Amino acid sequence: MSTGKPAAKNKAAAWAVWLTIGLVVAGCVAAGVLNNDGDTTVAAPAADERADSVAILKRTSAEQGLCYGWELVDYYDYGDPLNVGSNLGDGVAVEENPACPRWVQVTANIGYVSESSESNDFARIQVTGSPDIDSADLWQVERGLERLGLTEDVFVDDPGWAVTRAAVMLPLLAVEAGLAEPADTGVPAAASPSPLPDAGSDYLRDRWGWLLATVGLVLLAALFVTVGVVQRRRQRRVVVPAQRAGAGAAGRTREKA
Repeated sequence: MSTGKPAAKNKAAAWAVWLTIGLVVAGCVAAGVLNNDGDTTVAAPAADERADSVAILKRTSAEQGLCYGWELVDYYDYGDPLNVGSNLGDGVAVEENPACPRWVQVTANIGYVSESSESNDFARIQVTGSPDIDSADLWQVERGLERLGLTEDVFVDDPGWAVTRAAVMLPLLAVEAGLAEPADTGVPAAASPSPLPDAGSDYLRDRWGWLLATVGLVLLAALFVTVGVVQRRRQRRVVVPAQRAGAGAAGRTREKA
């Protein structure tokens, strides 16, 4: 009976050790789940961003004969892409689509990590195309996105906006790479304008206000001069006869005396 007690004690101690290990592991898992200090969800493009991008790509694709699309992927989600779109519509991809024999697509692969992790958020941007398009041309288009300001940091900050913005830049970059011709604006060539009539002297046209004011001042001065001359003549006619009448009367008075 004395040998049974140590065995029971050893068994109880083993159970206590395993129970402690289990509690520690469960606590670590719970802490990792409950203390997830950062949202790692990759946001898809907004509805208006998708609609505007589809409209732009539909117009340019019809003019250039080349399909364009985008794809947004969560690096840590091994399922389907978060969002795809193209000139064919929202949710419609161009890759291996029978309606698009020639296509170019931008793919943004976004990876978010929690703030407690030592790793950093990242974005992997890639431009792919149909088999007939050379990889060097696709690489040029990919570098063009970064040149236009769509860097990896921009994709990390706002992946939904960035991927649709990159998609609408594809037609321009495809033209630069020689993959498509510039879109036809549809504006007819302007006819030669008819010659304008003779505009006359530039001197008179530029100074007509000054000349008009000068003529008005001259006429006003002539009017003042004329009025002054007339008034002067009237004053002389009134004053001179009065002086002569006074002089004659004074002479006759002196003779009587």
